[in-house]
Amino acid sequence: MLPLPRLHAIKWLTLLAAMAAFCTPLAYAASQPDADQKGPVFLNEPINRIDFSNSTGAEIECKASGNPMPEIIWIRSDGTAVGDVPGLRQISSDGKLVFPPFRAEDYRQEVHAQVYACLARNQFGTIISRDVHVRAVVSQHYEEDIHKAFVIRGNSAILKCDIPSFVADFVSVISWHTDQEESFFPGTEYDGKYLVLPSGELHIREVGPEDGYKSYQCRTKHRLTGETRLSATKGRLVITEPVGSVSPKIFANEENIKIIRVPLMHSVTLLCPAQAYPVPVFRWYKFIEGTTRKQAVILNERVKQVSGTLIIKDAVVEDSGKYLCVVNNSVGGESVETVLTVTAPLSAKIDPPTQTVDFGRPAVFTCQYSGNPIKTISWIKDGKSIGHSDQVLRIESVKKEDKGMYQCFVRNDQESAEASAELKLGGRFDPPVIRQAFQEETMEPGPSVFLKCVAGGNPTPEISWELDGKKIANIDRYQVGQYVTVNGDVVSYLNITSVHANDGGLYKCIAKSKVGVAEHSAKLNVYGLPYIRQMEKKAIVAGETLIVTCPVAGYPIDSIVWERDNRALPINRKQKVFPNGTLIIENVERNSDQATYTCVAKNVEGYSARGSLEVQVMVLPQITPFSYDDIINTGDAIDLLCQIQKGDRPIKINWSFERAAGDARYDSLQPIMRTNRISIKSSVLSIPRATPAHTGTYTCMASNAAGSTIYSTNITVNVPPRWILEPTDKAFAQGSDAKVECKADGFPKPQVTWKKAVGDSPGEYKDLKKNDNIRVEEGTLHIDNIQKTNEGYYLCEAINGIGSGLSAVIMISVQAPPEFTEKLRNQTARRGEPAVLQCEAKGEKPIGILWNMNNVRLDPKNDNRYTIREEILSTGVMSSLSIKRTERSDSALFTCLATNAFGSDDASINMIIQEVPEMPYALKVLDKSGRSVQLSWAQPYDGNSPLIRYIIEFKRSRASWDEVDRVMVPGHTTEAQVQKLSPATTYNIRIVAENAIGTSQSSEAVTIITAEEAPSGKPQNIKVEPVNQTTLRVTWKPPARSEWNGEILGYYVGYKLSNTNSSYVFETVNFLTEEGKEHSLELNNLRVYTQYSVVIQAFNKIGAGPLSDEEKQFTAEGTPSQPPSDTACTTLTSQTIRVSWVSPPLESANGVIKTYKVVYAPSDEWYDDTKRHYKKTASSDTVLHGLKKFTNYTMQVLATTAGGDGVRSAPIHCQTEPDVPEAPTDVKALVKGQAAILVSWRPPAQPNGIIQQYTVYSKVEGAEGEPKSQKIPHYQMSYEATELEKNKPYEFWVTASTNIGEGQPSKSIVAMPSDQVPAKIASFDDTFTATFKEDAKMPCLAVGAPQPEITWKIKGVEFTGNDRMRVLPDGSLLIKSVNRQDAGEYSCHAENSIAKDSITHKLIVLAPPQSPQVSLSATTTDSLTVKLKPHEGDTAPLHGYTLHYKPEFGEWETAEVSVDAQKYTIENLLCGSRYQVYATGFNNIGAGEASDILNTRTKGYKPKLPEKQRFIEVSSNSVSLHFKAWKDGGCPMSHFVVENKKRDQTEWNQISNNVKPDNNYVVLDLEPATWYNLRITAHNSAGFTVAEYDFATLTVTGGTVAPLDDGHGTGNLNTRIRLPAWMPEWLDLNFMVPLIATVIVVAVGILVVCVALSRRRADDLRGGQKDVYYDVVYNQTMGPGATLDKRRPDLRDELGYIAPPNRKLPPVPGSNYNTCDRIKRARGIRSNHSTWDPRRTNLYEELKTPPVPLHGNHYGPEDVQCHYRHPGMEDEICPYATFHLLGFREEMDPTKAMNFQTFPHQNGHAPGPGHAGTMGPPGHPGHVHSRSGSQSMPRANRYARKNSQGGQSSIYTPAPEYDDPANCAEEDQYRRYTRVNSQGGSLYSGPGPEYDDPANCAPEEDQYGSQYGGPYGTPYDHYGSRGSMGRRSVGSARNPGNGSPEPPPPPPRNHDMSNSSFNDSKESNEISEAECDRDHGPRGNYGAVKRSPLQKDQRTTEEMRKLIESRRPLNEAGPKQLQQQSGAGFTAYDTMAV
Repeated sequence: MLPLPRLHAIKWLTLLAAMAAFCTPLAYAASQPDADQKGPVFLNEPINRIDFSNSTGAEIECKASGNPMPEIIWIRSDGTAVGDVPGLRQISSDGKLVFPPFRAEDYRQEVHAQVYACLARNQFGTIISRDVHVRAVVSQHYEEDIHKAFVIRGNSAILKCDIPSFVADFVSVISWHTDQEESFFPGTEYDGKYLVLPSGELHIREVGPEDGYKSYQCRTKHRLTGETRLSATKGRLVITEPVGSVSPKIFANEENIKIIRVPLMHSVTLLCPAQAYPVPVFRWYKFIEGTTRKQAVILNERVKQVSGTLIIKDAVVEDSGKYLCVVNNSVGGESVETVLTVTAPLSAKIDPPTQTVDFGRPAVFTCQYSGNPIKTISWIKDGKSIGHSDQVLRIESVKKEDKGMYQCFVRNDQESAEASAELKLGGRFDPPVIRQAFQEETMEPGPSVFLKCVAGGNPTPEISWELDGKKIANIDRYQVGQYVTVNGDVVSYLNITSVHANDGGLYKCIAKSKVGVAEHSAKLNVYGLPYIRQMEKKAIVAGETLIVTCPVAGYPIDSIVWERDNRALPINRKQKVFPNGTLIIENVERNSDQATYTCVAKNVEGYSARGSLEVQVMVLPQITPFSYDDIINTGDAIDLLCQIQKGDRPIKINWSFERAAGDARYDSLQPIMRTNRISIKSSVLSIPRATPAHTGTYTCMASNAAGSTIYSTNITVNVPPRWILEPTDKAFAQGSDAKVECKADGFPKPQVTWKKAVGDSPGEYKDLKKNDNIRVEEGTLHIDNIQKTNEGYYLCEAINGIGSGLSAVIMISVQAPPEFTEKLRNQTARRGEPAVLQCEAKGEKPIGILWNMNNVRLDPKNDNRYTIREEILSTGVMSSLSIKRTERSDSALFTCLATNAFGSDDASINMIIQEVPEMPYALKVLDKSGRSVQLSWAQPYDGNSPLIRYIIEFKRSRASWDEVDRVMVPGHTTEAQVQKLSPATTYNIRIVAENAIGTSQSSEAVTIITAEEAPSGKPQNIKVEPVNQTTLRVTWKPPARSEWNGEILGYYVGYKLSNTNSSYVFETVNFLTEEGKEHSLELNNLRVYTQYSVVIQAFNKIGAGPLSDEEKQFTAEGTPSQPPSDTACTTLTSQTIRVSWVSPPLESANGVIKTYKVVYAPSDEWYDDTKRHYKKTASSDTVLHGLKKFTNYTMQVLATTAGGDGVRSAPIHCQTEPDVPEAPTDVKALVKGQAAILVSWRPPAQPNGIIQQYTVYSKVEGAEGEPKSQKIPHYQMSYEATELEKNKPYEFWVTASTNIGEGQPSKSIVAMPSDQVPAKIASFDDTFTATFKEDAKMPCLAVGAPQPEITWKIKGVEFTGNDRMRVLPDGSLLIKSVNRQDAGEYSCHAENSIAKDSITHKLIVLAPPQSPQVSLSATTTDSLTVKLKPHEGDTAPLHGYTLHYKPEFGEWETAEVSVDAQKYTIENLLCGSRYQVYATGFNNIGAGEASDILNTRTKGYKPKLPEKQRFIEVSSNSVSLHFKAWKDGGCPMSHFVVENKKRDQTEWNQISNNVKPDNNYVVLDLEPATWYNLRITAHNSAGFTVAEYDFATLTVTGGTVAPLDDGHGTGNLNTRIRLPAWMPEWLDLNFMVPLIATVIVVAVGILVVCVALSRRRADDLRGGQKDVYYDVVYNQTMGPGATLDKRRPDLRDELGYIAPPNRKLPPVPGSNYNTCDRIKRARGIRSNHSTWDPRRTNLYEELKTPPVPLHGNHYGPEDVQCHYRHPGMEDEICPYATFHLLGFREEMDPTKAMNFQTFPHQNGHAPGPGHAGTMGPPGHPGHVHSRSGSQSMPRANRYARKNSQGGQSSIYTPAPEYDDPANCAEEDQYRRYTRVNSQGGSLYSGPGPEYDDPANCAPEEDQYGSQYGGPYGTPYDHYGSRGSMGRRSVGSARNPGNGSPEPPPPPPRNHDMSNSSFNDSKESNEISEAECDRDHGPRGNYGAVKRSPLQKDQRTTEEMRKLIESRRPLNEAGPKQLQQQSGAGFTAYDTMAV
């Protein structure tokens, strides 16, 4: 039993589970849709139009948001999806529609001119973007045209730029240009003569004759490609002079109505293209929208009218409408209509964007849109149209299928816009679903039946049951029940107790809720007899379809049939009967289908059951249509008849009325009407008297049992106008605001208008003109500020179309006081002439008028000059004041005062008496220039007439005033400028004033002299003529003397390449004072046959004049720089070859190619220029004739210009066809016996092919008939004819045959068989050619009986056999391995007792050439000229030379030299640089031996120091450096490095490392009154020079600083290090450091010498070959696990000296970073890892980024890090970064010598397994001796053959070295070359591989001593240091007793090359090639080299192997331990401090 607490816990858990089960469905039902889930919304919708060029392509982006993220699909306008078209259209993964660039021929309209849309969809809906009109524009040529414009003088002209229609949408006009260099651009200035209209036309105002002389071009721009171009044609104005008057005429090509569309805020031009004379007046009007009335266009800042053109800036939608241009002149008029549509971008928005609506509730979406015009509105749902086009979308009752995305689209012809909104269903709505249901069941009667249905949904559905369509209730045996499960499902069941056979049938469960219905049905079959349940009467409306199923029970049922009147159905087409008992009757009718139908069910036993169904067909009422078409007026009687055509009775008829929305005044009226049922089928609605209240919709509704029908009609009652307020006569005081009301009503509402009578009486009326003070508002006439002119009769009319309307005429009168129309006016009169003043007063008479003069009453009695008269007029009174003779005092204000009963008024006349002005005075000169003078003067009395102008008269000082020039100046100014003067000229100037009356007297004259100006004239008679291929000569004469504007000082001559946009390069030429002499200038260093443009301008002290016109000229023609290409040859016949080629590129022709030369010769004679043939032709192919048959020919083609022959093409080869051979050269017939003769022959001289056979012909001499023939193989040159008759002569001849045929016969020879056979030799004299080192055989075939004895003589000496030469049994002489000495004559002698015979052969030995002689002929700064001479012992013909040369720091280069060239100049060399030169000869055998190396140098020296005073210019905070003060030493300066520091600091600051030599340089940001050190490094190709200066900046006030008295000197090249005050002077580091270094060096040297000597005495193996020793030390294989014995005392010596890490190194010019970094970067600059050359300036240009110093320089062993980094190198370790550096103490202690580990640089060649670092592999065959050679080694000889294993190679050319054999005789100049290891490693051995021993080479003077202070001075203290393990001192290595083991530092790299040998040219800051320049060996292998005569340098391979074996015991670890070390192979000389 459980304890009580546990029982309580279980009870609570059960309760909680039950609550959770109960709450779950509730929570599930109440939960809202996930707020985060939403339909798609566009984030980035594509724009309407996408235009792009085929050369650029386009990407269209479409992005949408939603949850889940929507899918993007591109569709066409018809809704079909878009796919990829390869190369033309593709859809990227991010949804972009991509159109790649395409070729014009790939354009496809369905792809590139299509309407697309972007569709976004997720599970909540679908949206579609606006239409995207894609248009691809294929780049095609187009031209703009400008046609002539015909214009009448004085009119305005419009020039149009006609752009082809296919590009008109993309091309716009950006400017216009005239041939007078005028340019016009679109702008806002509308007052000028020229105006570029917004639409691109050029508007020219007031055209005059001068405009006809100009031509106009337009410039356009393509907005897609950005291309701008000038129109192809130039337009002109054709100006016609008017002949009489011309009425306005519209241009013939213009329509009278134009339609213009313009986007919002764009400017628009409305043209009115009319011409007339006199010049017409243009007026623009705009029609009021919806009317025919128009109003004048109001001009303002935005709307401008220029002549007849209307320009609207920043157009707005309100500007849209129809415009009318009216053109009038005195002859006639014309008009043009223009319809303007201002399009505003369409936009749309749906409100609300999202709404959640409960089921069954209404939903409303409103589409808010803007833009213009809007053509259509449409709605779509989820991408499909719903056929709605109103602004508001209303869904009355929301259903489940209504949820989704709705979109509103607004469109016009140009664009579309859309907005989307989402409709969500409120709550969670799920329609009912049947989850579980009963199945069909068959059973026996008796047991109970349980049928179950389970349904789900939200809201929870209700389930009902039916049996055969009848609802089942809880009765008797049927019980229905249901409940809801915990998950919300409804379970319903039907229990049938004790089932009967009659219970069988179709049972159905129906689940229903407000959101849907679901149902399930299945049959229950109960065994029993057939039974049909009772069927109720079925009523159906006529025209519908009857569907009924027979309710059958019982099982099994065999058949179910329907009967009518005992006839089985169907009996007509409308009836259908189905086996399951269903009957369908379509379109039921009463007459044919209303009846009783019987259902009969049978089983197989024949039992049946019957059931009847009564069908009643009902007919709906049908109303006859009715309407009232007559016009209904108020008071009319109306009857409406509603008549029923058919329908079942009884029929009920009702009427309804819905009042129309109208005037609210009728709402209170009750319409009177009555209805009358006049029969059972008709009813009448009567209206006795129609009123406005009867207007509306009348509906008749007829109803019966079948349903109801309605019919409606509309009635409108018209009401004629009637007065509400009729107007009457009115009188108003003048100036008041008048208001007259006129109101009427009626239906439709009447229109009230006002008109005014024409004239003073009523009768004819006209419309009131709308203006500022007259308006009509709602029938009321308003006249503001009424005046007398408004007086008259007015008509008010009220009309609505009903009746004649109402009208009333009234009189409006205005009561006016006196009024003067003109209140104030001016009147003028000339002094001394009469004048009349008049005043006219209007108003109610009588009117009295008085006169005042200056406000004083004027009485004519007091002055008889005045007279007053009055005249009565119809409108008032006219008063006149007459003055007989005016005087100056009459200039006064006259006032006339008028008075009547209503008031008074006055008017004033300002009387002005005018006379000529007085003389201007105070004329002064304000300013003057060369061509103008600025004047001022005082304004004189103007004579009461405005000064019209001043006339400035001026003349040259020597001219008279009768020859004056005049300048007119407006009269309102007192300053003016006189222009168009000549510079440097004296002028007299005076001024005259002028008014309308006349001119004044002249002022006093002033004299001025104009200033000088720059010349205004261009140089004349310019001629440019070619001098040679690179020089043009320019000649010219000065400008006209009047255009000098001063004295000409010289000329600027500019030149540039023609047809380029580059700037001119100008040169200055001084002026020649000789009168009339031509100036000239030669332009040098130009390109060959290139057109140059030359301009010249003169200059004086003011400036330069205008440039002359371009003169273009070509330089003289040169020779083509490239050969013809695609050279080919085709063999045509045995003696002809066709050669073809393609012209060289045009840019390389360097002239006009006139002819081509074909150079050809047999290939074996090609080397001999004398044997070559030449053929010229102008075409690109030719046929070579007369060639040798079956011969290989070599051909080259070259192009020829007037400058000479160009470069030859590469040789090509063709062989002529074979032909029949020539006859054999010679024939012998030798008697061999009494029946045999030996015939021998020589082959044909020209075989013309391959000899296939020989044919020997023979016959008895003189005999007739065919000779005998015998075919002999081609290799057999003799034939023995046998079976001959003794003593009978025989004739023999021989022919040769090729595959072409048989050749000519040889000469005949006669012989006779005989017993006597004398000795004869069958062989012939011949010449044999043998190749060097090959075997040669010379035949000697002899006959004779007895057998002859054969002997040989060589060069006349009897031959005795030896190892190389012997006589073969057949008599031939065999020579093995022919050498040069074997050449000569060889004679063979045969002798027997009868006779003797001999032949002589000649042997020619073909050998490679011997070493030629090379000598220096001449040197310049950039070239070397050498003489070449072949070796005297060469016998074989020499074909040419190969010249090899290299600079000190560079690669070997070669040049081919022809055999007949005695001299050759090597050009484009570095200035002041050392070079090595040697030559090899070559012939058809190959390359010969190399000559001795010629060591020389080009002229020039490193930079030379300037004087400090000329170089440095000091100020307070900067110093200026004048680099032109430096002397370049003959080699152009490349750049300067500038560094500075304060005097008391040690670190130098680099200011710039690339200062150009021609500039001055300013060092800024210095402190005033401070001492500084300045260091300058000057570079040229010969080297660099370092200069150091002291200077002090000036004080702030500019004063100097007193010199420091510290013993340092003032401004020398060396600076001592300043000491702190507490240190004694003798501790100066400048003194101590050299002293200590010297002591250490001496001590270490002595130690090294002692150790070396002791090892020699101990029979040290080093006494042998040096190479082998060092190879052993540095090439031991250190495999995995290897260790190095640190205890060996001799290890340090074996490793060589390792410099301490604080060794100071000389600088790399222009850089502050370590050498390892530098060399790494240099690899990116040069393809080969060549030795870095500081003189190559491009290297500095590449290394732009300066190093970034980290923290201070630390050189101790603990601070091993790279102190300088370069961008991009932060993560890169130095190639051989060593992580422990040796100091002095470690250096002295051999046990510490290995405390470092080196990582070899794997430059693309990782060592293989067991091959660590640079070590060779174990068991490497042959020599392990493979060293990394200097990069200054020569390239591999072109004829060398490389040994892939690094062994020896057999080549003819020895490898020259960087040595001077004359100075260092004991050195083997070739032994330093390396052999490449097949593993690709780079092995190092011993001393530096390219330098000689300085101890053996006499050093010359070191010219750097003074500069650096010893080997190196302080200038290099700031550079970083490294372990100097890269190169051992050669001297110390070979001569241990020579001094300290620490080598002296090498001199700087630019050390004079004449000093000692070349080993002083290498700088120690160059990391050795074993470290950084890893090039994996030299460029080639040099075996078979010359060896030194010293035997110590010669060891065999076996000796070396033994030597290596003997070294092993010295190492305790042994080879096995060494091989166990993985990846840590020790590489000598790879250590480097960073």
